[in-house]
Amino acid sequence: MLETIKSKAKQLKKQIVTVYLAYRHKEVKWYKKAFLLLILVYVLSPIDLIPDFIPILGMLDDLILIPLGVIIAIKIIPKDVWEECKVNAEKGVSFDRKYRKIGATLIILIWVIVLISVVRGIFF
Repeated sequence: MLETIKSKAKQLKKQIVTVYLAYRHKEVKWYKKAFLLLILVYVLSPIDLIPDFIPILGMLDDLILIPLGVIIAIKIIPKDVWEECKVNAEKGVSFDRKYRKIGATLIILIWVIVLISVVRGIFF
């Protein structure tokens, strides 16, 4: 069972690299790139939407949201582009640090909006 989990994790990692390459591909339309960017920002963010120390929910967001995003990405990217990017992903690629910063900023922004909403709901 542990080997199966490791295999799935390795496969998911390759798919994330493929999503990154598809995001940078010229043939992918801008609105599809916007969705791919959201996936990349979430995956590469050093901050989780739901922190891992929260029981069950902390791990479920990673176990559900990331694979779900990849599944949707596979469906919206043209097949020939996906296959080309998949081949290129085997060579390996390094991600720009800007995606980590954007991801962290986005997650922090979401949490600030949630906190402001809660405070406004309690005091006003």
